[in-house]
Amino acid sequence: MKKGVLAALSAYLLWGFFPIYWKSIHTVPAFEILCHRVVWSMLFLIIILSLRKHWKWLRPALAVPKTILPFVASAFILAGNWLTYIWGVNSGHIVETSLGYFINPLVNVLLGVVFLKERLRKIQWFSIAMAFAGVLYLTFQYGQFPWIALTLAFSFGFYGLIRKTARLSSLEGLSVEMAILFIPALFFIFYFESQGSGSFLTGNVITKTLLPVSGLVTSIPLLLFAFGARNITLTTLGLLQYVAPTLQLMVGVFIYMESFPQTRMIGFTFIWIALLIYSVEGVWVAKSSRNKNFQE
Repeated sequence: MKKGVLAALSAYLLWGFFPIYWKSIHTVPAFEILCHRVVWSMLFLIIILSLRKHWKWLRPALAVPKTILPFVASAFILAGNWLTYIWGVNSGHIVETSLGYFINPLVNVLLGVVFLKERLRKIQWFSIAMAFAGVLYLTFQYGQFPWIALTLAFSFGFYGLIRKTARLSSLEGLSVEMAILFIPALFFIFYFESQGSGSFLTGNVITKTLLPVSGLVTSIPLLLFAFGARNITLTTLGLLQYVAPTLQLMVGVFIYMESFPQTRMIGFTFIWIALLIYSVEGVWVAKSSRNKNFQE
């Protein structure tokens, strides 16, 4: 259990400080960063699979189209999520990107109701309604529709929905997704470099170093998260997931001095209260269920 908590917490801590990494290469266009992220992630995953000698799954997976097809959709949804996040961070919207991952757990619940026919308890419905009220407040009072946050929340929600029903493990699934995106990403990198607008060959030492490192930065937290998720309860994992957006919010406000006026604070507070109610109710229900099973 302790190793699982440590692994999951480490993943969320790394994700929490992601904005600092992307900000350090903010001169590179977001789409080009995305392409490098895909290519170097693919190479890193090949190394991991080779070291673990974990290739036997590939042939049976390729032989069954139903196994691979969901990952075509999840790959492009993930790419859209990454592109939105990188652009948001490097355009001075770190606070709004953090909002997206605060909202995401409640979006996951809503998608479960719509697509998996899951039933919600009254308090869960109340939490979703309160979060929705927070989004509406931010839209009308702050004067700006939080499209970055909602794009991140719903794209990652749909990504999780697809992966929930997929047949491959986290490592295998991510490898398939990166393989699907690899050729287009590599093409654009070569195209940018051939046109003289690429950042890898003409960039400074920091850029030339950090672009390849994006493969490590992407893959390591995902692998830590996968290990942690297998070794701790969903309740613990659900509580830990708020570490990343909290850190992102703090990075945006205290390191990059992004605006966080009272109107935005009120909208965020609605969402934070919704998450608190949702989390506490979930812990209480899980504890009650364990006690009931123990008594039986």
